[in-house]
Amino acid sequence: MEIAHDSHSLDYRSPFGAVKSGDSVELKLRLTTDRQMKAAYIVINRDREAEKLEKMSKISAEGIEEVYGYELYTSNFRGLVWYYFEVHTDEGVYYYGNSNDGLGGVGSMYIHSPKSYQITVYSPDGTVPCWYREGVIYQIFPDRFYNGNPGGKVNRPNRDMLLRADWSEDPSYIKDESGRVVYYDYFGGNLLGVIEKLDYLEDLGVSIIYLNPIFEASSNHKYDTGDYMKIDKMFGDEEKFKTLCEKARERGIYIVLDGVFSHTGSDSIYFNKYGNYNSTGAYQSKDSKYYSWYRFKTHPDEYESWWGIDVLPNVEEENSSYKEFILGDGGVIEKWTKLGAKGWRLDVADELPDSFIKSLRKKLKEVDEDSVLIGEVWEDSSNKISYGERREYLLGEELDSTMNYPFRDNFERYIMGEINSYEVHRNIMSLYENYPKEYFYSAMNLIGTHDSERAIYAFGRVPDPNHMTEAERKEFRMTPESRKDAIDHLKMASLVQMTFPGVPSIYYGDEVGVEGYADPHNRRTYPWGREDEELLSWYKKVIAIRKSHSVFRWGDFKSIPVNRHVYGYMRKNSSLGLVLLNRCERSQQVELDLSEYGIERLKDLIEEKEYSLEDGVLKIEICPRGRLVLLNEKQAHA
Repeated sequence: MEIAHDSHSLDYRSPFGAVKSGDSVELKLRLTTDRQMKAAYIVINRDREAEKLEKMSKISAEGIEEVYGYELYTSNFRGLVWYYFEVHTDEGVYYYGNSNDGLGGVGSMYIHSPKSYQITVYSPDGTVPCWYREGVIYQIFPDRFYNGNPGGKVNRPNRDMLLRADWSEDPSYIKDESGRVVYYDYFGGNLLGVIEKLDYLEDLGVSIIYLNPIFEASSNHKYDTGDYMKIDKMFGDEEKFKTLCEKARERGIYIVLDGVFSHTGSDSIYFNKYGNYNSTGAYQSKDSKYYSWYRFKTHPDEYESWWGIDVLPNVEEENSSYKEFILGDGGVIEKWTKLGAKGWRLDVADELPDSFIKSLRKKLKEVDEDSVLIGEVWEDSSNKISYGERREYLLGEELDSTMNYPFRDNFERYIMGEINSYEVHRNIMSLYENYPKEYFYSAMNLIGTHDSERAIYAFGRVPDPNHMTEAERKEFRMTPESRKDAIDHLKMASLVQMTFPGVPSIYYGDEVGVEGYADPHNRRTYPWGREDEELLSWYKKVIAIRKSHSVFRWGDFKSIPVNRHVYGYMRKNSSLGLVLLNRCERSQQVELDLSEYGIERLKDLIEEKEYSLEDGVLKIEICPRGRLVLLNEKQAHA
């Protein structure tokens, strides 16, 4: 008995991938057997519904080969549909389902109930604004980017703080014996500094600035919000924010804010644990108007906090008072969006209720229908489970985009030799299959962030930080040889960022080779005047390729694993783009049949070299660690 189903092939599942609610999906199963058949069934399980066993219809039979079909109607359903197959014969029941790794495509036979295939069914109303989907993001940690004040004067709020005298010093935390942070260090970066460097960002090719939190807070990272209605004095004020949005918009650059709504700071106008605010906080009294926002076990000292960190008390997002404050008329979302913010990135989105995210998106679109909502999600966003519940991020009423950590992990592992190109292909195709196309093309494709090691370390052969002391992590620097090796890898990764479906995101300073392990070392200051100019030029070049050729922004996508070492993908609209990567230390011979596309020549946009095809076949040698961006020459400037 041989059973076949391939969810990536239109011969077995049509249409490919996610489908709009109301559409139908044609599913087929191919059998090769000399056993006496009774029937073929498909087992369907919609989220939140009981499992159903449906009989399949025989479509064709020739010799010992039979094909069965079933048309799956989605009706008004939104969510995930899971399916696998049962084949009943005189000798027993055979099962066929998703592959063992759960990544879709060709499946496997099982002797028991198998892993199911996934179909994402989404609302046809969910569309992502073009300015975002075709943009380039630049993430800024405000304190570490640039101080725009005359003479480098630092805006100093009324709080205890450790001010670094030298912009190029290494950041660190001042902790007590228990490891608790008692002083945060500050370097003086501010909103005026971002304004002063808008020309730099425009020249780089950036069209979106994502700012880490800028609201009043007692830490340097500002994820412990003290007052959602005020810009932290370290960074400026409301007028500076408005000016930034206006001047950025003049350059075609949009501002996205970081929204931290699952918790506040304990040192806040709302909780006020230390009495630093002129208000009655929830910690101080059960009569506080903010008391119902928080989850107290025993008032005042036992309360739920984010990951047990008591300076970050969790809020009850569905509390009517809190929800009105964030989402109501004149609330947080409305105020800052009207002042110029074009979108929000939701911190720890998987700790926010789906209903809260939906309400936030609804409010945001009412204020500005062309705005975006991005979620921090570290896994496949289509089937994420958090706190025992399936999350609804990409069904059309929730997020416009999610942070694409799977993209980062996949290409890091491939470039660093941990997985081969066939595994890259399977991982990519799983996301491509599970995400509605709109969201696959709007995923925030990142390499470095404030929560991960610097990009040059991710793609460098650096010591394992888990086997180093904090002092060793702080002092470590790459040798010139290891740095050159890492930059070669980083160039390959950044090239993928700029030519792959999705929205590329650059963490400030990665484009000039800033080094550092995870927090706090990944939050070093931007090295103005000490940039790696050669790497910066590379970033400008690959960003320009993306911006100059629409095929790399919204062209159709096809994944091509050439051999174990060479991975490629095709982009297609009126042009044909082909990206080929060789992560190997040896040259690789590649031969690809492109005759169906009717092209005769391809031009490499990196080296400005032309390649002729013989009868539609591309024969090419890719040098060690080679990277090619090939474009149909006739359409090279479309």
